[in-house]
Amino acid sequence: MHSDDSHKRDFSANARLPGISVLAAVIGVLATLAAFVLLSLIHWFTNLFFFGEFSFADRSPALNTLGPWVIVVPVVGGLIVGMMARFGSEKIRGHGIPEAIEAILFGKSKMSPKVAVLKPLSSGIVIGSGGPFGAEGPIIMTGGALGSLLAQCVRVTSAERKTLLVAGAAAGMTAVFGTPVAAVLLAVELLLFEWRPRSFLPVALACAVAGFARAVFFGTAPLFPMQTLPPHAVALFSCIIAGLLAGALASGLSAALYKVEDLFGHLPPHWSWWPAIGGLVVGIGGFIEPRALGVGYDVIGDLLHQHIILQVAIAILVVKAVIWVVALGSGTSGGVLAPLLMLGAGLGSVLSHVLPGSDPALWPLVCMAATLGATLGAPLTAIVFAFGLTHDTNALLPLLTATLVAHGFATVVMKRSIMTEKIARRGYHIYREYGVDPLERHYVDEVMTRNVDTIDANVTVRDALDRYFGSTQQRRAFPVLRDGAVLGVVDRAMLDAVRASAATEELDTPLASLLAQRSPDLALPAETCRQIATRLAIHGLERLPVVADRESRQLVGIVSRSDLVKLSLSHFEEEHKKERFRRIPMGNSKRRFPPVRKAS
Repeated sequence: MHSDDSHKRDFSANARLPGISVLAAVIGVLATLAAFVLLSLIHWFTNLFFFGEFSFADRSPALNTLGPWVIVVPVVGGLIVGMMARFGSEKIRGHGIPEAIEAILFGKSKMSPKVAVLKPLSSGIVIGSGGPFGAEGPIIMTGGALGSLLAQCVRVTSAERKTLLVAGAAAGMTAVFGTPVAAVLLAVELLLFEWRPRSFLPVALACAVAGFARAVFFGTAPLFPMQTLPPHAVALFSCIIAGLLAGALASGLSAALYKVEDLFGHLPPHWSWWPAIGGLVVGIGGFIEPRALGVGYDVIGDLLHQHIILQVAIAILVVKAVIWVVALGSGTSGGVLAPLLMLGAGLGSVLSHVLPGSDPALWPLVCMAATLGATLGAPLTAIVFAFGLTHDTNALLPLLTATLVAHGFATVVMKRSIMTEKIARRGYHIYREYGVDPLERHYVDEVMTRNVDTIDANVTVRDALDRYFGSTQQRRAFPVLRDGAVLGVVDRAMLDAVRASAATEELDTPLASLLAQRSPDLALPAETCRQIATRLAIHGLERLPVVADRESRQLVGIVSRSDLVKLSLSHFEEEHKKERFRRIPMGNSKRRFPPVRKAS
């Protein structure tokens, strides 16, 4: 007979999803406005620091005419931000994404209004004074703060607040780069730590809204439009080489960053002075190679389009790497995506002179994505991100190959990514692999025991102890029934407590009277094993009676901890038990050659 499995679904139902999605759409608009404000601040401070003008014009700091005085500008910016962090909020330090992850996993997704205000302002000052950072990290932090603040104004769960925080972060990234699909993937690979419609759909909607709203402020064209020639078959080997070198660059940058951070940690001055010290290194680097200063979107575009000669590309690669590592290690405020894009594109620009198999312009794009994916530990984000920035369809296959090779290299070489290492240093470990929980995918009616030994409700305490909990006891606990309905569960400990504390005549009390004041904990066939495991843990129980519904309480089975453990055992065997069901035929089964005897 076919069983009723109408309760079994591919995805869990959530009646609050429409309301959360509406809030996410609002957050998408707010994050876009925040992105516009942040980029405007960067432009304004760039003009103020390098050109002495009050202007929102988009100008590169490389065009300055300050000469050696350019060394002082990043120091001033670092000094201001150090004081802002010390007397405002320490949360503005860093590049934003680790701080967002920490708030999600360990802070119930709560962020303060100070962060929403001070993060874009501090990042505008740092980047505007020549800091070698991008706007994406700060906008991820700012958008996340806006989402968290809106969520704190309404009645939502911690999980829903996380969704709205991530919606703001991903929408902010969409607004800056115009890459909504990559922003959704970034949320999945780095921020959500789950794959559920309840979180994925609101985040995707926020990114879609931000993508449409972005057109009002920044237009619809890709940031770095280009189209390379289709790659040849030999490009596969070039992609592998590019991926390995990009993975090595990512690993080296991550290791160098935290070595520098450790060095700053041993300096005598208070940490609020460190950004100014890092700014001195940035200023010297900017004096040597001015194009390494600031966000550098124009430089990234020139590297992608092969407009920079080899010697200059090498200089940009070296100087940008040094000043970015030192500045970020000093604890200042700024993002990592744009610097990684420039460093990867610089590596590809150098390799384009030697790698065969395709258009030379392909390799800056490929190395850019591979370096980003390996550093963040988010390969799918990097692949789609590179495509979203360029709309280059011919590059998709090389992007896939090189980025996955780089990601594989980095996962073997590095224990943690640049995102999670900072959090680990604060005492929190993050395990980024996740799959479907076996307790989530199985229901109670699949694992419960259907043939249950029960006790009638009219049996007395004395008789229950003698007949069911004597020397021939076979079960640890028994459901107590009246006309098939569950009144509760009794075990030896409960009845022994009655015998130890009650008068002799009270041992003749029926179990129904004993359980009358107790509200039984029950399970339903349609509940997941995860729900039951949580209920057992909360109430300190070992088993629950399973009833057809809570109104009738008709017993249909019993589920215990051991039933739930069996699922984990099955999952363990799937992961670790090696099996072979067929042998590959090798021709004539007779031995063709005499066996080789081992020397004694």
